[in-house]
Amino acid sequence: MTQLDMRFVRRQFPAFTQPSLKDTCFFENAGGSYLCQPVLDRFDTYLAQLKLQPYHASPAATKAGQWMDASYEALAPWLNVSPAEIYFGPSTSQNTYVLSQAAWGWLQPGDEIIVTNQDHEANSGVWRRLAERGIEVREWQVEHGSGKLLLADLRALLGDKTKLLVFPHCSNILGDINPVKEICNLARAHGVRTVVDGVSFAGHGIPDCAALAADIYLFSLYKVYGPHLGVMVIKPDMAALLSNQSHFFNSEDRAKRLYPAGPDHAQVAAAKGVAEYFCALYQHHFAENSVTDEDRAEAVRGLLHKAENHILQLLLSYLSGHSNITLVGPLDIINRAPTVSIIVAGHNHFTLCRQLGEQGIMCGAGHFYSYRLLQAMGMDPEQGVLRFSMVHYTSAADVGKLITCLDALVS
Repeated sequence: MTQLDMRFVRRQFPAFTQPSLKDTCFFENAGGSYLCQPVLDRFDTYLAQLKLQPYHASPAATKAGQWMDASYEALAPWLNVSPAEIYFGPSTSQNTYVLSQAAWGWLQPGDEIIVTNQDHEANSGVWRRLAERGIEVREWQVEHGSGKLLLADLRALLGDKTKLLVFPHCSNILGDINPVKEICNLARAHGVRTVVDGVSFAGHGIPDCAALAADIYLFSLYKVYGPHLGVMVIKPDMAALLSNQSHFFNSEDRAKRLYPAGPDHAQVAAAKGVAEYFCALYQHHFAENSVTDEDRAEAVRGLLHKAENHILQLLLSYLSGHSNITLVGPLDIINRAPTVSIIVAGHNHFTLCRQLGEQGIMCGAGHFYSYRLLQAMGMDPEQGVLRFSMVHYTSAADVGKLITCLDALVS
């Protein structure tokens, strides 16, 4: 398989040439990735030339609207969906809140929904609050020791009154990747709709949403090298069940009906840059151009996953052999994202995070909004974990520096 050209990749991210970031290694990509150059280029052009009300009759306003529309068209092939299935919102947290309101009406008192305690709270709490309206909320609980979600436990929860299942594609602490397609197919066989939080997965290669079979798939573009937007991919038959959350006269406007306020026009227009970056990756690494969009997207996913698995294995090999470190999550790279959390005996994780930052290792500490998961695993959410989250532009040299610095602090 083709090897990722790291020099080419890093040339696409201006952060790597900034003097203020020289000699630093970025290990908090799960909180937000660096912006790629095509996104910044589109921001510059839009803000300089097209920052006015879009879709009006003047040439500049017409072009502004066309730039916004182009983002739907450009992202659709990478997600393997139609542009009409893509909805933008200010963030995934806010999108999830809007969805929970839009589902009211389809969901009625006495209906059951299933949430998990593995989720980021944004994909759990808003649905749990529907209990105040008479919805029965059931919890698909993780296995205590591993934090995994087991299919056998889900089967026991599915019943005649179950209408919705909400779960994560990937844990933002464990890095454990759930079998989304299998879960969604199981739910559909019971007449249950699905909402999948893909925020912690999408940065590792925009997923094939058609193959995953989720009714709603959510992710954040700012964790996929893009602007601060949330993306919702919603199947048309699911969208038909959701009520208008915009002004009454927007009820038939697909792009606006799940957007209570007007969008940030520049951010929507800049979103096309994410697709342009993935196109550039394909064109640089693969000679064949007469392939389907699906094949092209799959080739880029494979390229990124291979690069990430290499650096992930380097870090896991060190961590799993250290007597003072406990790895939180799977010990191998199978079905695992390069989001790595640890517990360090005798150390405060926030202090370690600061000390590593002083040496140029930018990482994170805390519960990362997965408060319920840490509780379920018998850990103190207030102490949290020390987390290192990588993507394909993380180099083996970065991992080597992390290991050296961490080893000096905890040995």
